[in-house]
Amino acid sequence: MVTTAMAGGMGWGIRGQYGHETGAMIAGVLVSLILVFLFCPNNASIHVIRAAALGTIAMGFGGSMTYGQTVGLTHDTPLVGNWASLRWGMLGLAIKGGVWIGFSGFFLGVGLGGKRYRPFEMLLLVIGMLTAVVAGWWLFNSPHDPANKRLPLLYFSDHWNWEPGVELKHRPEIWGGLWCALVTGILYSTLAKEDVLARNLALWGILGGALGFPLGQALQATHVWNPNFFSESFIGSFTRFFNWWNVMETTFGTIMGAVLGLGLWLNRRRIDISSEPDVSPLPGWLIGGLMSLHLFLLVLVDFSSFSWIDGVYDLGLMMGLIPLVACVRGRWWPYLQLLPITLLPIAGKTLRMLVYSVANPINFSVGWLAYFILPMLFATTLTVGFAYKAKPTGEHPAFIRSALIFCTWIYFWLNFAFFGFPLPWADWTGRTPNAILFFISAMGLTLTALFFDPVERRWYYKAWRKGWS
Repeated sequence: MVTTAMAGGMGWGIRGQYGHETGAMIAGVLVSLILVFLFCPNNASIHVIRAAALGTIAMGFGGSMTYGQTVGLTHDTPLVGNWASLRWGMLGLAIKGGVWIGFSGFFLGVGLGGKRYRPFEMLLLVIGMLTAVVAGWWLFNSPHDPANKRLPLLYFSDHWNWEPGVELKHRPEIWGGLWCALVTGILYSTLAKEDVLARNLALWGILGGALGFPLGQALQATHVWNPNFFSESFIGSFTRFFNWWNVMETTFGTIMGAVLGLGLWLNRRRIDISSEPDVSPLPGWLIGGLMSLHLFLLVLVDFSSFSWIDGVYDLGLMMGLIPLVACVRGRWWPYLQLLPITLLPIAGKTLRMLVYSVANPINFSVGWLAYFILPMLFATTLTVGFAYKAKPTGEHPAFIRSALIFCTWIYFWLNFAFFGFPLPWADWTGRTPNAILFFISAMGLTLTALFFDPVERRWYYKAWRKGWS
């Protein structure tokens, strides 16, 4: 629970700078890698890598939801002291946080439960979940016609009931559609596949998200509701540099990571890595074509201003359609998903921020080299090297350990640069406390990867040597 809390807190805290579906995958890859490292020891199966990739992809699905105004219901200045607004906002955060992390728990369980999902079967499952999104959106999140004062009954963004007479931008919500999609997946895995681990981890993910989001926001709301306590009391000197939004995000990730870790530990006897030979029915040319299409659409979603692409590929579950299908049997895609594919939009957003968006950009060539070319080159080299050395039906025994260390430090580095390098011995800013927390988490994950032997369940200084052999 400690290590998964570190992975979740650091990953979700970093996610705040990058946002949306691809940003949430930072937390997905860190939590998924530490979980398979701890609970699938000494296993040379490609299915372990596949499980981590599935959990990473699914962590992004909740990024399609709007939640800024839901957070605002609990701490916006005009609503401070409004307990009804606070309760409604916290309920909304629990509902949205639960479905967000529930997806990741579900697909991580799909990878670890020993039930084989064929590519066409996964395609039909995701199409069915997308159909459920439309049905759930119609049932729970419509009508959305603020001009005529028609909003859904269960609406968790700001509206005229909370702030009458104030001109607001009413956000369309989609949490109901995502809940219907998640329930559809759980029902299929339970009834059709008898996949108990997928169901159980989905429920633990729901619990982690439903606790983490409101509890994280409780800290931020407490600060807004009691400003004098934080500015004049004995803790004022300690909290005056806090970025409370980032504190909320880091707390959310810490709690959801710990709960997912607890959930998998309680279900550890249900982990059943399949021994079935992994022969992909998808030809290489098709995998290559799907990869090119996915990367093309991914880059357009994150870095273009074409409105049509948002309608086609901006929904998280739609963005995950191709990767989920390719991951369940493809040999190369799980490796690529964990490293260069997840890294691509994060490195690109860091480059865009530091070279193109800030008032005083860094040197053009240095920026491209440090924040995009070298990270992507290292990630791709690591992927290709391990994939080639792996057995045809398995993985290289050191891949998970190496990928965990690489992902931990590459995302720490990119975020540290995004923060403006808030060194603790320099003048403190609102970024310094979280940067320190992320460094502690990165060190904890690195020490775990190097010196903890998950087979013998003990720490010793030669664990890294055994893990790399």
